[in-house]
Amino acid sequence: MDYKAAFRSAVDQIREEGRYRVFADLKRQRGQFPRATWTRQDGSEREVVVWCSNDYLGQGQNPVVMDAMKAAVDAHGSGSGGTRNISGTNHDHVLLEAELADLHGKDAALLFTSGYVSNEASLSVVQKILPGLIIFSDEQNHASMIAGIRNGGGPRKIFKHNDLAHLEELLAAAPADAPKLVAFESVYSMDGDIADIAGTIALAKKYGAMTYLDEVHAVGMYGPRGGGVAERDGLMDQIDIIEGTLGKAFGVMGGYIAGDAEVIDAIRLMASGFIFTTSLPPALTAGALASVRWLKAHPEVREIHQERAATLKGMFKAAGLPVMDNDSHIVPVLVGDPVHCKMISDMLLADFGVYVQPINYPTVPRGTERLRFTPTPFHTDDMMRKLVAAMEKLWAHCNVARMGGHAA
Repeated sequence: MDYKAAFRSAVDQIREEGRYRVFADLKRQRGQFPRATWTRQDGSEREVVVWCSNDYLGQGQNPVVMDAMKAAVDAHGSGSGGTRNISGTNHDHVLLEAELADLHGKDAALLFTSGYVSNEASLSVVQKILPGLIIFSDEQNHASMIAGIRNGGGPRKIFKHNDLAHLEELLAAAPADAPKLVAFESVYSMDGDIADIAGTIALAKKYGAMTYLDEVHAVGMYGPRGGGVAERDGLMDQIDIIEGTLGKAFGVMGGYIAGDAEVIDAIRLMASGFIFTTSLPPALTAGALASVRWLKAHPEVREIHQERAATLKGMFKAAGLPVMDNDSHIVPVLVGDPVHCKMISDMLLADFGVYVQPINYPTVPRGTERLRFTPTPFHTDDMMRKLVAAMEKLWAHCNVARMGGHAA
């Protein structure tokens, strides 16, 4: 068999569909966020404004966070030294887990190497802890949640996105004595819509189900102390397991879960994705600890962030650009075609110094390809005006539909 040809064919198929992804080679500039230096393929460089970073609040550039990371390297060295079970539990792991448990009002928290791993490991192992567990999963849940649910091997039911009537229909049809868990997100990152957490909790209680809430696109950004949408809505105490990330609003890297001490302890003792991997190094845990503590005490950053997102949405709407409406900080603009989506993204970068990544299938359904903007507290009005002007030119140039469905 010609193995290389098979791989080449797979790549060619993706190219033909307009979904071939090219990495933007960026150098972040300390103290200049959201500006960065883009290195072209010919080796030349250009300054660009990054509009699609998950460093939602610029915490990756916060001197408090950077100083904590540098101090940790000086004090402890680079790596953690092993898995958490074998010499890899450093003191900052303990402090950070306590800080995260406090953030969510829970007994305990558990660190993982990424948000993907925390979802995959936790959702797979709960099925071993609760034999026969039926997981009810929102159809737009993240790939990491889907992987964890599938890898657990137990029964699963998929309910229509944010459709509580369909969720109840599925819950009511399940055996009354079967263990159940409803897995959903607070902020869905591609559309930017927000789940009805209170309604979901009410159904879970009615049918005796646990709740598992992914808050990765909300921790740090919602709630008085940055505990997420569940904190904002006063519902954290009614969620059984809250999952979050350290790699977005907190500006570092890693993932975690928080919940009842016995639940967290069981997952700690049984989750392969936790047991069999080297733990986060001291610099990352120290930086995340500093970031969580700082954001707890600075709600004004969250207020500015929401204002910036609302301002950009307003500018796009005023220009007739098809921004997808939602109540979150995510600003998606619908293109609806993978080739046009990548073309506009490439031209924004090359001609206007604007970097925003095209979002194509399989991240979003075919026909809903979009550009996904994530304005931060550091994106200025001038940056927004230049962005909108560039978008207006390219929308006309590429003949993409504006609001109301008519092409330019």
